[in-house]
Formats: sequence, structure tokens, C-alpha cells
Amino acid sequence: MNKTHQDVWNNCLQIIRDIIPSISYKTWFEPIVPLKLENNILTIQVPSPFFYEYLEEQYIDILRKTLRREIGIDAKLEYNVVMENASYSDGKPYTVKYPSRNKTDLHNKPLQVPFDVTQTSIKNPFVIPGIKKLHFDPKLNPDYNFNNFVEGECNRL
Repeated sequence: MNKTHQDVWNNCLQIIRDIIPSISYKTWFEPIVPLKLENNILTIQVPSPFFYEYLEEQYIDILRKTLRREIGIDAKLEYNVVMENASYSDGKPYTVKYPSRNKTDLHNKPLQVPFDVTQTSIKNPFVIPGIKKLHFDPKLNPDYNFNNFVEGECNRL
């Protein structure tokens, strides 16, 4: 069954509407216009470059999951960003295409540790082998302690 870009986007919006707060949905998802769906790439039009950057930073995981659910595992997202203060001679706004960034490149790759991290004996990292613990006399008067402390008027809060 062939789905249109409008059907795919409406299904994604229904899922997203249930996940995020309504004010965020109205601000960030209602202005988006789906343009086309070709080769499992959904192209959407966003109103500004800031809009594109914010969606990529805050909502890209939600967008990817919903697109994969609707289109399939090889679903991709592409943006048409409307540039401010620019238009063609026929009055249409000037747009620039941006592919969705691959967010996984921003994370560190998993590290393989050469030793067992599940050891039960945890050693103190502050103990240096070969150094003796120092004992020194603090030279405090044993008569001054909290048992015989007298609270004066100036020490009260």
C-alpha cells in the first residue's frame, strides 16, 4: 500500500501529539508542512533555520522513531528550510534543502575495557601504596567540648 506524504506526516503527528506537551506541539509541529515522500525520504518544510536547528536538537529522536514506525527501518527525513528575507521573482519563498543530521556521530563510540568491571572488591583510589598513615597531635584542650559549652546571648540566632 502506497502512503502519501500527507498520510505519513498526519500519522506521525498523532503519535507525537501524545508524547510531547500540547504547547510544544503547537509551537514546533503545527507549522511544519509535508512536501513529498520519495524512496522512504520524507521531505518537510520548516519556517526558518532556527526551527530546523531546534527540531534537530530537541525532537530528532521522536521524529526518527515515528518515521521508522510509519515508513520502515530505512526511513529518512529531509528539511526544506524557508529562508527569511528571500524570495523568487514569482513570490515563492526561497528554500534550502538540509538532510537530517546523523546524531549517532555526535556520541562517543562504546569503549571496551580490558579488565572485569564487575569485580566485587573495590579498592580505595586515594590510598597510595607504600605511604604510611600519619598520626599527629592536634593539641586541642580536652576541657573544651560540647558537653560543657555555654551558649551566650551573642551566639543565639
